[in-house]
Amino acid sequence: MSENNPIELNKTGNLLDDMLANPFGDQLELAKQPAPQAPSEAKPVKLIDVIPEENRAKAYQLAEQIDPTNHQAMILYGTQAQGKLLSFSHAMLEHVQKQDVGEIGEIIGDLMKRLDEVNPDELKDGKPSLFARMFGKISGTLQEVLSKYQKTGAQIDRISVKLDRSKNVLLSDIKLLEQLYETNKEYFHALNIYIAAGEIKLEEMQTKTIPQLKKTAESANDQMKFQEVNDMIQFADRLDKRLHDLKLSREITIQSAPQIRLIQNTNQALVEKIQSSIMTAIPLWKNQVAIALTLIRQRHAVEAQKQVSKTTNELLLKNAEMLKTNTIETARENERGLVDIETLKKTQESLITTLEETMRIQEEGRHKRRLAEQELANMENDLRLKLLEIKGK
Repeated sequence: MSENNPIELNKTGNLLDDMLANPFGDQLELAKQPAPQAPSEAKPVKLIDVIPEENRAKAYQLAEQIDPTNHQAMILYGTQAQGKLLSFSHAMLEHVQKQDVGEIGEIIGDLMKRLDEVNPDELKDGKPSLFARMFGKISGTLQEVLSKYQKTGAQIDRISVKLDRSKNVLLSDIKLLEQLYETNKEYFHALNIYIAAGEIKLEEMQTKTIPQLKKTAESANDQMKFQEVNDMIQFADRLDKRLHDLKLSREITIQSAPQIRLIQNTNQALVEKIQSSIMTAIPLWKNQVAIALTLIRQRHAVEAQKQVSKTTNELLLKNAEMLKTNTIETARENERGLVDIETLKKTQESLITTLEETMRIQEEGRHKRRLAEQELANMENDLRLKLLEIKGK
């Protein structure tokens, strides 16, 4: 709302006096006369009896200025306050229409969406093996999450700036609405004075002025006097209608008060929500993500150290087992002779078997040679005998 708004107050006290300064519009001057004393006799509770003491004197003074013979004055009675009330109502309507709560809601909704984009659950380890995590698959995923977090963090920072600007606008509106509320209250008091003054004048006309005019007309039997009575009755009727219009305007001010407070409360709730988002939700979210990232790095470091320790222990165990085996085998070989007894026994058995087989073969050879010699001798003898037989023939 602009600073030149017609309802903005400079001094609250001056507004009420301004609305009462010219009760009949610009055509009549308000004559300043001493206010009469309020009637002391007991009467039903009226508006004049419930308004503040300082406003009662103004109401009585204003009632004295109502001239039944000035018909135009009655038309303009209270228009000063009603005109300002009209401007006030129009300005308040514009203000309500300018309250784009939806835009702020969209900004907060966008913030919640960005906060959900980097879920701490994404930082939990998956199911890859320990070696897969050691060789960078998890670290790659972590880098992707870090990059995503940094991008989202920058977007959230920009949203925070928008929220902060919206918060300042809402705070300014709350202050302006407080001015509107005070202005509306002054309208309410001014209308109470106009209505109370009119009721005083109407009661005076119905109980005193009109009966006296009727009595005078009846005693004088003058037709013009009867016309004056009729004019006075018509004026009273118009005054009663005018008071009804002013009471409707007064009802508007009564209803406007809670409406203004409702708008203020809505703005205040939005300010508190924005303040909570900027000062609580965003820092808490960032802290929790930072803690989660730190813990996952620690967990990876611990797992890497565990793997180093495991590998070292396995290497030590294997080396110890190999050392044990080598030592035993070496000692066993050192204690053995150059040639085993079993080997010598087998060698000797083989040698004896060889010698016996050789002797048997030699013996068989000698026997075969003897048989061959005998056979040769027989063959030689047979040949000689055969030759002798041939020569003897």
